[in-house]
Amino acid sequence: MPRKLLLPYKSVFSHFRAPRELHDSLAMNAARSGYRVFSANSTAASTELAKKITERLGAELGKSVVYQETNGETRVEIKESVRGQDIFIIQTIPRDVNTAVMELLIMAYALKTSCARNIIGVIPYFPYSKQSKMRKRGSIVCKLLASMLAKAGLTHIITMDLHQKEIQGFFSFPVDNLRASPFLLQYIQEEIPDYRNAVIVAKSPGAAKRAQSYAERLRLGLAVIHGEAQCTEQDMDDGRHSPPMLKNATVHPGLELPLMMAKEKPPITVVGDVGGRIAIIVDDIIDDVESFVAAAEILKERGAYKIFVMATHGLLSADAPRLIEESSIDEVVVTNTVPHEVQKLQCPKIKTVDISLILSEAIRRIHNGESMAYLFRNITVDD
Repeated sequence: MPRKLLLPYKSVFSHFRAPRELHDSLAMNAARSGYRVFSANSTAASTELAKKITERLGAELGKSVVYQETNGETRVEIKESVRGQDIFIIQTIPRDVNTAVMELLIMAYALKTSCARNIIGVIPYFPYSKQSKMRKRGSIVCKLLASMLAKAGLTHIITMDLHQKEIQGFFSFPVDNLRASPFLLQYIQEEIPDYRNAVIVAKSPGAAKRAQSYAERLRLGLAVIHGEAQCTEQDMDDGRHSPPMLKNATVHPGLELPLMMAKEKPPITVVGDVGGRIAIIVDDIIDDVESFVAAAEILKERGAYKIFVMATHGLLSADAPRLIEESSIDEVVVTNTVPHEVQKLQCPKIKTVDISLILSEAIRRIHNGESMAYLFRNITVDD
């Protein structure tokens, strides 16, 4: 069987790899009027993705100025008319998350008060997505941010690989949650020569569904790491219980609850055979890399001779580049949803996959009123 027919997504995204056909399609969009693309970032490093998207669309970035005043306040000035037009705001999230959020909110509000018809936020990595559940006596910050974006004037959002897909329910307007899996799968096929000898690895049971989806598409085996070295969100205290009862406190007999046994993790275990194989760990976010480094050490001990880590969003915070460089990980592959050029200079093991193509196609389809279903064909909920 020819190699190009091995995966169903190949036929789905063959349109994306036909430069002439894509150029003609996006050139038609450039000829249309009634839309503008703006970048809400104030730093040059964070505008690279916006430039790639506009190049594919055959358009130019809208004229605007985004900067911080001496007292730290964010100021946005729109330098052209947007009345009655569809406006797309591309906002990548650098390390300074809160500044990026304020830039997006202020630009959306400025466009709203300038009578833009629709304001669509293109936010490849949605910030605060890890804070989408109640923890201790905190709050669901992701829900708060969704409400703020709606209040600021956004009418639609294009994002990619939300940390929890249920986050879409926080919004009062449409959310298109695109997937990066076809591009990462293509990277595995084209950049790992002996990928047929690989096994897809979930570094925790919570990531098993995503790993299973990758394994089924690539026709590869699956392995799951489970045990006391792992720490997942499910293991954190929910915190909505009352404080512990005092010994001398009087409790009504009808309110006594049965004592629960403490949870104990089993010894570290790798479910699946990785001996003499390439191990490919897949996840959605790489932030603090300690858990990935620990997983790589375990896989190395179990006989894996090469270890890849693949994820959509490469936050790579703190000392992540140094830890990756000193670890058993051979390569970390992430997309350019988050700017990480500085980290790449510190660690040559970090590789980037460009996803500007699918974002530009999403912008084109939304503006032209075309169906988005094509971008989700042969993609499962678990991707």
